[in-house]
This record gives sequence, C-alpha cells and structure tokens, in this order.
Amino acid sequence: MVTAINDDLFAPEVIANPYPYFEMLRGEDPVHWNEKYGVWVLTRYDDVVWVTRHHEQFSSETFKRDPRPPYPAIDEEDQPIYEFIKAFQIDRFIQHDRPAHFDMRMVLSRYFTPKAMESWRPMVRNAIKYLIDGVEDYGRMDVMRDFAIPLPLLVIAQMMGVPNEDRPYIRQLAEKLLFLNRGEPDRMRTYSEGAAGIKEYIDPLVEQRLAEPNDDLLSVLAEGERDGIFNRDQVLANAALLLVAGHETTINLICNGTLAFIRNPEQWEMLREDPEDMTQRATEECLRYDSSVKSIQRIAAEDVEMGGKVINKDDRVRWFITSANRDPRKFEDADTFDITRWPNPHVAFGGGIHHCLGVNLARMEGQEAFMGLAQRFAGFELETADLEYQPTINLRSLKTLPVSFK
Repeated sequence: MVTAINDDLFAPEVIANPYPYFEMLRGEDPVHWNEKYGVWVLTRYDDVVWVTRHHEQFSSETFKRDPRPPYPAIDEEDQPIYEFIKAFQIDRFIQHDRPAHFDMRMVLSRYFTPKAMESWRPMVRNAIKYLIDGVEDYGRMDVMRDFAIPLPLLVIAQMMGVPNEDRPYIRQLAEKLLFLNRGEPDRMRTYSEGAAGIKEYIDPLVEQRLAEPNDDLLSVLAEGERDGIFNRDQVLANAALLLVAGHETTINLICNGTLAFIRNPEQWEMLREDPEDMTQRATEECLRYDSSVKSIQRIAAEDVEMGGKVINKDDRVRWFITSANRDPRKFEDADTFDITRWPNPHVAFGGGIHHCLGVNLARMEGQEAFMGLAQRFAGFELETADLEYQPTINLRSLKTLPVSFK
C-alpha cells in the first residue's frame, strides 16, 4: 500500500525524528518529486553516492544558476536582502564547479592534510581536559553549551588566527549564519546580519595577513587573494564558511553521538572498556547513525534519468545523508547503533570532488572528544525528555543536551 507522502520537510515531526519519514520515502518513492517545495528528494544510499560522483550532471552552483525564490517562502519585502545573500553565497568555493572549484579548493586543501590536522591533536586533548575539569565537580553539564560548542570553536578560531577574546562574538555571528536553511519567513534578515558582521570583522584581519602573513588559515586565504585565485569578497565569504563549517558540524557530531551513547548504554560500556582501540570505529558509527549534516542541494546541469524518473535540466535536487546512512540495502541493522560496525562506508562527509574539506579535522576532534568523555565518565543521564532540534533542513542540530553524570 502506498502511503500519502507529506512534502513538508520542515514539519515538526520530521525535524524531531527524520528517520521514519525517510524510511517511508526510501521504500515507496526513493526519487521523489516534492511538490510543496519544487525539489527532487533522493533518499537511497546508491542514488546519493551516484549523484556525488557525477558533478558534471549535478551542479554545485545552486545560487548562481537558480533564479527561483528560496523555499520555504520568505517575506516579500526581504527579496533585496536575499539578493545580497545570494551574492555572498556565490563567492564560496563550494558554490563553484570545476575548474574554479578546483583552483579555490587547492588553495585551502594543503592546510587540511592528515599530517597537518594530526599536529593539532595534543592541543585538542588539552582543551578537552580543561573543559571536563571545569564541569566534573558539578555532576552535570549541558553537553552542547559546556563541551560541544567551546571545543571545536576554540580549535577553528586558533586555526583561523582569531583572537581568543573574540570567540563569543564569532559564535554569535555563526549562529545567525545558520538561519539560511531554516523555515521562518523572516530568516534572511538574521542571516544577512551574520554575513555583514563576519565580513566587517574579517576584512581588517585579512589586511593584516596581506602585510604580515603567518601560518594560519586567514593567511592562506590572503595568499590566495595575492595570487589572484580569490578576490576580496571571496576571501571573506570563504572565511565565513570555514569558521561555521569548521566547528558547527563537529558540535553536532559530539552532541548527536553523546545522545546515541546515552540511549545505548551497552555501547558506552564497550567504548569505556577500551577507548584507545574503539574510538575510531565509535566515531564513524556516530557519523553514520545520526549525521551532523542532513542534506545537500544541487541543480541538474542536464536531463538525468534516475529511478524511472526524469530529472530535468535546472531542477533542484536535494539528497539526504540522514536517509542514505540508514539505508538497509547498504547497512545491516541500519537503525541499530553499533560501534563495532566495520567497514562503515557512510556518506556523512559527502563524496566526489566536493568531499568535505575538513574531514580529517572533524574525525580527529570527534575521536578525542568521545575518548576524553569515556575516560572520565561512567555514564550519562538525560535531564529532560523534551529534546529540541534546530528547525533547519541541512543540519541535525540539538538546541541543548543537559545531562548528569557518574
């Protein structure tokens, strides 16, 4: 029997728990035309992987190529604001196809090598110890506020060369930049405040790096401007991207993973018995089971047939990582949280030429965070049954995670 499909991707029940919804879509209409928002929704693992590997047919230039208004609809008087936002988005390297994408990414990729990210591990361990020391005597913490936010924010701020005292301000701006993929009709106003604020803040720092470069990420971006790969607007937009993506996804990894362990205490015991050996697999399973990033959008660059449907040129296409990573055609007992799962070919970091630039950083931070928690705490207990998630289509993000611990 075919079930009537609710096309409201922002429905409260879908935001709170997307997995039953996407299980239905995978089974009944895996290449689904969402009439409400005018977008193709892809939910099966094999389809998602195929799309990520065919960048020639699915363009990343979603803001440049798409003249249609955003979805859900925004306030009509905010259309000029949206035009500013589109220009800001277009300047990010992930909003380009080859060859521009390759040139821009190459400027940044040499900073994010496995060896370079590994050199940050001691600092991350020290930060984790400091944060845990700060809450241990209280017997409780908000994992989000007290641990998950300050850890990756500290790391990316140091990588970028942002002064420590400015971290709270950077976080305020980052939270505004997360409004882009929410559903409120006035969301563009909040986002534009964040975009304008980050540009104003970063611009003089870039000027400093042009005059006196050092070994931080802002200097790398400034070097890209000096070499003619980036213009100034692109430097500022990519700095904003790195600041947000460089800590927001890790925040969600830590919170979502901790919640999964709370709900599966036998897995926590397994990790605690041998954290040195189990942390890598545990982190990969956290990435698969409740992925930080829910979905990515592309624009069809040509007509493409998928699943017996024809995706027409210029159609919007959105693939759902949260669904692909729970596809039982790929993962045995896909809805089970199992830190012994191996291999674990999840798509939490996307794939193809747009595979997440910060994958090595996110993995390292996640591994150290879960190992640090496992070495210090016997277990956690939720202090509320009413957990809320941010109403966004692209991130799986808790608002808070208050726990007590043993």
